[in-house]
Amino acid sequence: MKNFLLISIFCSPFLLVAQGDEEVATPFVNNYDSVRSVYIKSYPDHFFLWPVMKQRRLDFTITDLPDRDKKVAYRSNTPYAFGLGMYLFEVRLEVAVAVPLGQRSKEIYGDSDTRDLQLNLFSKKGGFEFHYQKYSGFYIDDPSVLILPDMPYPQRPDIETRNVGFVGNYIFNNKKFSLRSSYIFMDRQLRSAGSFGLFTAINSFKTVGDSAILGERYKDDFGVDTKIKEIKTTTLGIGPGYSYNLIHEGFFANATLSVGPAHNWLSYRSENGSKKEDSKLTVFFAARAALGYNGDRFFTGLSYTTQGSNARFDTIQLASSRGVFKILFGLRFREVGFLKKKIGDLPKALGL
Repeated sequence: MKNFLLISIFCSPFLLVAQGDEEVATPFVNNYDSVRSVYIKSYPDHFFLWPVMKQRRLDFTITDLPDRDKKVAYRSNTPYAFGLGMYLFEVRLEVAVAVPLGQRSKEIYGDSDTRDLQLNLFSKKGGFEFHYQKYSGFYIDDPSVLILPDMPYPQRPDIETRNVGFVGNYIFNNKKFSLRSSYIFMDRQLRSAGSFGLFTAINSFKTVGDSAILGERYKDDFGVDTKIKEIKTTTLGIGPGYSYNLIHEGFFANATLSVGPAHNWLSYRSENGSKKEDSKLTVFFAARAALGYNGDRFFTGLSYTTQGSNARFDTIQLASSRGVFKILFGLRFREVGFLKKKIGDLPKALGL
């Protein structure tokens, strides 16, 4: 995508606004019990400002099951986006603009066209996410092929992927642990704590090319599967997970991991038009990592979030994954005057 506007709006569960590259969260809650207030602090009388940089990705890898050393990765060449965010009137807003890829980057990795929609709802007890991604244009990363410095990777501008899904989690130890404190800074974790959680995922992934995805080039390594032109997979998974916030004088580090069983419905179509459908048990995974500083006035963080699943065919395995890399720096300011209004108060305050 050459240039795009990424808007992130965080608001109450009754106001959900979604467009490309956005996140939505619940407002601060004032009725924390005494136990939670010892471990977690909120800022209901402050507004926040922060600059942000982020990058989203959607990639997939095809592996030969008889010989797992034989694998081919298809990667997108997506730009970074820079912008500004704020939390005001119980609404969290991020506006970011993608930095155009340099000509040299396009020559080496190609140009990916992306459409990315994400809607998040976070509460103290867990979270829910809907995502929609549509990417076209990939380059091939084959570890068996030596690419000399400044030489272009093999490219497939015709390959298109679509990824749609829902992801949810429930945090059991929510009185002492806040997952959102490390990623969206709506809370501040005061003491080190962790929690087991329950994670669920429903995801549909599709990839298709104008010609076979692998093609004749890989006939000796992948056999008849080199003729596959289109792959569709739908995954339903549920499993346990664990997340931990390590805190030291305002600095934090978080690690979150969930791995669980999943049922996968899959189909694929060859160049000659023949189609095959199947269903199998597989696994899904979700992982997050973040580190930074979260103080009363200043906060900053670096985070990476990824989620993926595997689909096993007769002789190959397709692993799809999506990821978000993000860096932000922010300041909290005490609300005064009109800034103390909440989103529900605005129509009356404006005379509407």
